[in-house]
Amino acid sequence: MATETKTKTSEKAAVKKTAAKSSEEKAPTSAAVSRSPKAAAGKKAETQKTSAGKVKVTQLVGTIGRRHDQEATLIGLGLNKRHRTRVLEDTPSVRGMIYKVRHLVKVEAA
Repeated sequence: MATETKTKTSEKAAVKKTAAKSSEEKAPTSAAVSRSPKAAAGKKAETQKTSAGKVKVTQLVGTIGRRHDQEATLIGLGLNKRHRTRVLEDTPSVRGMIYKVRHLVKVEAA
């Protein structure tokens, strides 16, 4: 009985080693498929070209009684007092911040 359990455990170890070797062989092929840095930079430049516009953001409401993350988002947009206006790049990150505090600001095309 003791020899049977030893054989089973050694068989399991052999199967694990074989699986590890096959996964190591697959890893370089997936790395070869990934895009080159130049291709990634080109795609990034394309996204910046499409969102090259400007947006004008005006804070209408104060931050008293608001959640801390909303206040921090307004500061990130460059707004910290009522009736302050900033002209910002129209990027997805800025749009996300505006969406988070959309009830506190007015947005116009610049």
